[in-house]
Amino acid sequence: MAPSLRKPEAGSAEWWLDRLWDELGKRREYVECMRQYYSGDHPLPMIQDKARPAFQRLLKQARSNYVGLVVDATAERMQVDGFRLGAENVGDTEAWRVWQASSMDADSDLLITEAVKVGRAFALVAPNPDDPATPIITAEDATQAIVAYKPGSRRERAAGLKTWLDDWTGQLMATVYLPDGLYKFQAPKPPSGVTRPRWEQRLVEGEAWPAPNPLGAVPLVEIQNRPDLLGEAHSEIEDVLDIQDRINKTLIDRMMAQEFSAFRQRWMTGYEVPTDENGQPVEPFKAAVDRLWVIEDENVQIGEFQATDLRPYLDSIESDVQHMAARTRTPAQYLLGKLSNVNGETLKATESGLVSKVRQRCRPLGEGVEEIVRLYLRAAGDDRDLSSIEVIWHNPEFRTEGELVDALLKMSTLGVPREALWERWGASQTEIAQWRELADQQASRILGGDPASLFGPKPDAGVTDAEESGGDAG
Repeated sequence: MAPSLRKPEAGSAEWWLDRLWDELGKRREYVECMRQYYSGDHPLPMIQDKARPAFQRLLKQARSNYVGLVVDATAERMQVDGFRLGAENVGDTEAWRVWQASSMDADSDLLITEAVKVGRAFALVAPNPDDPATPIITAEDATQAIVAYKPGSRRERAAGLKTWLDDWTGQLMATVYLPDGLYKFQAPKPPSGVTRPRWEQRLVEGEAWPAPNPLGAVPLVEIQNRPDLLGEAHSEIEDVLDIQDRINKTLIDRMMAQEFSAFRQRWMTGYEVPTDENGQPVEPFKAAVDRLWVIEDENVQIGEFQATDLRPYLDSIESDVQHMAARTRTPAQYLLGKLSNVNGETLKATESGLVSKVRQRCRPLGEGVEEIVRLYLRAAGDDRDLSSIEVIWHNPEFRTEGELVDALLKMSTLGVPREALWERWGASQTEIAQWRELADQQASRILGGDPASLFGPKPDAGVTDAEESGGDAG
């Protein structure tokens, strides 16, 4: 089908394609900037243009990637351990089974790191034709996917777009996701300077156009980091890029000082420099550990210039790193790499800001993850009430085993269920299920088939026969 020159009707698949393609193009610049900073590919420090070719090697070396540490220190403490449904004390085994079947126990780390790095990441839920009970979940790149929300809502998705370049054909591919269907398009890669491709319908053999959407909802879900009330998400390093640039500028200044003025330069007066047969001056002295300079003329004076003090450069870098640590609530020892004579309580206090930040970030990120779980359970035919899904996050606070065991023992005296204690210990949902089964088997062997009695009487246990008859229990 040839592309139409008529303006698409508002709300149609073609209208959403043009709208979301333009929005995605605007967002890519931001995403690529955050990625370059994260990977250490910062803009080269500014120096005079006439000096740039001579110092190109130094410019490339004068970049120290602190913002990458900020992202990693945050993302590495965000780990999905399972999902809880309703008032259940333990993780839901079916939700975790489907999650693992799509390797999301590993790919969720990629999603979370991407969201922390560039502000957002995406996941796509699709039915599995080979196993309807196990839908497919895929992690999607922030430069290839975008979601639009209904006016006045930051959560109800109206449309989604995924676009990519097909390496085999060189064609641009795009799929518009609407609640009533999936609309697939393709276009030749536009020439330089052309922003909008000439899309046409992409017909797949044996598949209708549009393809049906069995989920009845937009299957593309956005996971946001630091969202605001206007629906924008923000990278964790967005507001410290200037500090990173200052650090790089100080580094190039220090390296230039090292290159040209970090060694003491000598001077001499009253000395006639010898020349060779061509009249060219010859260096009269060779400096070495085992050499002695001898000058017979008593009028000759020798001195030296002081080397440039590099300490101010180092102090300036450390000051900027401290500012970055304070702004991002990243422990300074993570960025500076030095720690001495610090006890456990002090170390824990220095990490309290990072722990609080991670817990706060988990809440908006968790909303997106919960929506993913809700979608794939519905696609699998799960008819339970899925409105109360909760993500089980790994504890972001680091504790020694001794501290953790002591805390769990005290919690057990308050009647906290064993599964909750195992979860706080850090056991995965699979391990908790195995431990519960082993504990029940052990109790059954000891007490002749009544596992619950090992952990106390049943909640509805009645009075004893002696109490019913009024007898003396003593």
